[in-house]
Amino acid sequence: MRVVATAGHVDHGKSSLVLALTGTDPDRFAEEQARGLTIDLGFAFTTLPSGAEVGFVDVPGHVRFAKNMLAGVGAVEVAILVVAGGEGWMPQTEEHLRILELLDVRHGMVVVTKADAVAAELVDLTVLDVEEHLKGSTLEGAPLVVCDSVTGRGLDEVRDMLDVVLATAPAPDDRGRPRVWIDRVFAPRGVGTVVTGTLAGGTIAVDDVMEITGLSRAVRVRGIQTAHREVVWVGPGARVALNLAGVEHHALGRGDALVRPGQWESARTVDVEVTPLPQAPVPLPARLLAAVGSGEHAVRLRHLGSDGRFARVRFAVPLPLAAGDRMVLRDPARSRTVAGAVILDVESTCTASETSAVLALPLGPRLLAGHGWLLRPRLERLTDLDAERAVVLTDEMIATGAGRAVGDWIVATAVLDELRAHARAAVVQHHEHSPHSAGLELGTVATSLRVDVEQLRAALSDDDDLVVEQGAVRARDRRARTSESDAARALVAELDATPFSPPAPSDIALARAMVREGTLIDVDGIVFTAAAIDQARVLIRAAFAMRDTISVGDAREILGGSSRKYVVPLLTRFDAEGVTRRRGDARVPGPRLVQQ
Repeated sequence: MRVVATAGHVDHGKSSLVLALTGTDPDRFAEEQARGLTIDLGFAFTTLPSGAEVGFVDVPGHVRFAKNMLAGVGAVEVAILVVAGGEGWMPQTEEHLRILELLDVRHGMVVVTKADAVAAELVDLTVLDVEEHLKGSTLEGAPLVVCDSVTGRGLDEVRDMLDVVLATAPAPDDRGRPRVWIDRVFAPRGVGTVVTGTLAGGTIAVDDVMEITGLSRAVRVRGIQTAHREVVWVGPGARVALNLAGVEHHALGRGDALVRPGQWESARTVDVEVTPLPQAPVPLPARLLAAVGSGEHAVRLRHLGSDGRFARVRFAVPLPLAAGDRMVLRDPARSRTVAGAVILDVESTCTASETSAVLALPLGPRLLAGHGWLLRPRLERLTDLDAERAVVLTDEMIATGAGRAVGDWIVATAVLDELRAHARAAVVQHHEHSPHSAGLELGTVATSLRVDVEQLRAALSDDDDLVVEQGAVRARDRRARTSESDAARALVAELDATPFSPPAPSDIALARAMVREGTLIDVDGIVFTAAAIDQARVLIRAAFAMRDTISVGDAREILGGSSRKYVVPLLTRFDAEGVTRRRGDARVPGPRLVQQ
């Protein structure tokens, strides 16, 4: 199935055209039918002569209902621009065309309607007028058909031409990352919660587990309909009605998005490239309405740089967004569209003063500059790329020298070089002050450099000057003394036999020397091996992927049945490192836990 949206001025015959093509009146409400005025989105389906199925999204043309119009076109790639033969180009014809351009809708056709209600000469003038207005737009050169929905004139040509348009438009892309922007929510008796929308980016099947952005619980797809048929799966590009289990209908609304867990960034802040319309105020107002997907959201916009090209947009609610997504910006004070924007990055760590230069970079270097360290799965989430394309982008970043592969991360080359330089300086200074030390404890160095321990370990794994050994960082040309003795190795083996409840060392002097060298770590009077501290940190970190908080009892279980005597000092140390943060009697993730 392909989805096609209508566009055009009020009372130019959009709904009548859909009714004539499908046999379904898209005006769903009695008020709309009584007044002859479309207020909200309407939906209808038909099969074209080629056998292709089409789902129509009919939008209101009145300026007062622009919000609903935007909800209908936010996820489509093909449009029919409708112009009445007796009236020609009108204000909402112009605004709707600009909205389609801002959303990069490049495929569609034009239908001049009500042709039998006016003189043929007036229809010819309308056609010329429309062609003139389309010059320079994304729909310049689009097929144009003259018809009359009441008499039936030209309807077969509309169907045939729509077949041609859909055949030449690119097929919907299946990236394995489905996203449905919800445009309707209802609860039929005995059925439960049903949402509708246009599916993009991937396939959804019955019993799939999904999530609604902003809700903390999962939902299950209990049933799927498309074109009023029950199906067990549906691919991208279709209009879908999804019966959801696990959520009440009143918890959802237009503008919410249904996605797979873990596949999308939940973004409140996005950096964008702005395309102002010709009559837009300069600079754009700080408070705007952003139409994204099927929703409209109040946002704050901050210009980046002096030329107005880039901006940072902040939403009040998190949305599943990625680089390449588009939005339409409206001025609520003037009730008009003022600009469009394409998202270049989401949740960038760059300051506003740095961002303008960063956003001018190509995609890969831009994301590296904006995030520094990128796990490969997060690269997919930031870009809306599938795994194969993300690998290509990664290879390009490495080949051009913009990034380096470090363990599971791609790291900006400049960030990696700076990190290693600071680590070398710290270790050299430590050796000067403590010439008999084996080196600096890895966690101490990581905390001082504001990176995660695993990141630092990976960054130094092939460093020419530094080596990580037994939980400490030392200069490669320095050799440990005490910690390399047979007695030291025996003590390490003794402590590591029960790493999270180690016995008190029998040789206190040896243990103190090894603590000074970093092989052992004294945590409130309890001596652990540096490897045990690293392992405990990894286990606590992994546990947060399965739960939001960790109690002392949880930590005892996570650390192999250790006792409170050992667990409490370890958690206190991790609090100090920023790995955890104490909240009452429990721990929550700290600022040093990097986002996975």
